[in-house]
Amino acid sequence: MPSLISARFFALVLTLGPLLAACGDGQKAGGPPPPTVTVAKPVTQTVTDLDEYVGRFIAVDAVEVRARVAGQLEAVHFTDGQKIAKGDLLFTIDKRPFENTLAQARANLLTAQSNLEFATNDLNRGSQLVREKTISEQVFDQRAQTKRNAEASVAANEAAVRQAELDLQFTEVRAPVGGRIGDRRVSQGNLVASGASAPVLTTIVSTDPMRFEFTFDEASLLRYDRLSKTGDEGATRGLSLPVKLRLIDEQEFKHEGKMDFVDNAIAFGSGTIRGRAVFDNKNDTFVPGMFGRIQIPAGPPAEALLVPDAAIGADQTRKFVFVVEEDGTAKQSYVTLGPVFGGKRVIKDGLTPDSRVVVNGLMRVRPGIKVTPEEEGATPQPASGAAPAAAK
Repeated sequence: MPSLISARFFALVLTLGPLLAACGDGQKAGGPPPPTVTVAKPVTQTVTDLDEYVGRFIAVDAVEVRARVAGQLEAVHFTDGQKIAKGDLLFTIDKRPFENTLAQARANLLTAQSNLEFATNDLNRGSQLVREKTISEQVFDQRAQTKRNAEASVAANEAAVRQAELDLQFTEVRAPVGGRIGDRRVSQGNLVASGASAPVLTTIVSTDPMRFEFTFDEASLLRYDRLSKTGDEGATRGLSLPVKLRLIDEQEFKHEGKMDFVDNAIAFGSGTIRGRAVFDNKNDTFVPGMFGRIQIPAGPPAEALLVPDAAIGADQTRKFVFVVEEDGTAKQSYVTLGPVFGGKRVIKDGLTPDSRVVVNGLMRVRPGIKVTPEEEGATPQPASGAAPAAAK
């Protein structure tokens, strides 16, 4: 029985052997075609190198509203969070005590003015009497002194009237700046104190324009200095440079502004200096405390090579693109990246204007393999050395 099985197996090998050999020869002769990829040359474009920094918005004016006179809070004249204009009435403090004080000050002024009038007339009479030797010079000097005291009393009471009028005016707490008001911190009916240490009644922040603060290093300060110098003018530390900004939920830097301040010293601890830009805020898009990213030109406009950002790959430490050589071989080329412009990435180093970069089919490419390059918008061409497709 074993001999019969061995004989049948041997016969099967003799039958299938030529067929398997023929299949192997066929695979070697007509192997799989090279993968097709789309290639394109880098785009040459004039661009400006840009620096980016993270910062936050601050209001041009931010005010803590406090009472300037003490009293009972009689009325609140705003809705929490509303837009207000400079001079709008915000709070009213009970006016009656201050009206009484003003009336008393005016009465005291009338008394002082009456005393001055009497002292003036008495001195005028004394002038004639002292010439006639009717009164002594000492009595005349006393009358002159009385007039001067009366004049001082009038001046003091006039000042008291002005102060009482101010206090009465301060019972109406008005907005010192325009902008958006916060919530009321004290309710109607409460007694409020006055002065710098008094409780805050509410807060106001201006909304248009809005400032954006950020910090940058010493090397950047020197670069902006040199870039912004023109002719015989001195260094402006970047104040003449245009800037753009985007918010955290935006992809493009679409908000345009200008630099308006660079601090006068570099911080010893961090080695950075504070800069500030200003942006229009007509639509109330920006809010104090909001984060954003700002772009500042880091050099003069220059020609650069750009490739689609999707064409760039990465290994553990470096960025690269695949370049197709003349014989259809894919080569890995390491590149130095710059900023993104319109969806394309600036390549600072690693490519030439004639490089054929793989822009589509990146996942099918490995270093050293043959590929079929297809120019963007052109008919695919077989790689050099690849077998032509069999006619159907």
